[in-house]
Amino acid sequence: MAEQQNGSNRVTVAICGILLGYLGVHRFMLGDTTGGIIRILTCGGCGLLGWVEGIIYLMKTDEEFYQTYVVEKKAWF
Repeated sequence: MAEQQNGSNRVTVAICGILLGYLGVHRFMLGDTTGGIIRILTCGGCGLLGWVEGIIYLMKTDEEFYQTYVVEKKAWF
C-alpha cells in the first residue's frame, strides 16, 4: 500500500511540476518552501524549471523518487 501511495505522489508531484511549475507548487508539495518561493519569484524560469523537474520525476522509480526528494530533500533537479 505504501508503494502505491508513493507512486501516486510521484506522479501527482510530476504533473504539478509540469503544469504549475512556474508557481512552485511541486516544491511546496515536497515540503521545500524555500524552493517554492524561489520559483514564484523567478516564475520558475518561465515554467521551464518545473517542466524539467516534472519530467525527471516521471523518469525515476518510486523508490528513487522517495529516497531523493522525500528522504534526502534534494532541492534542485
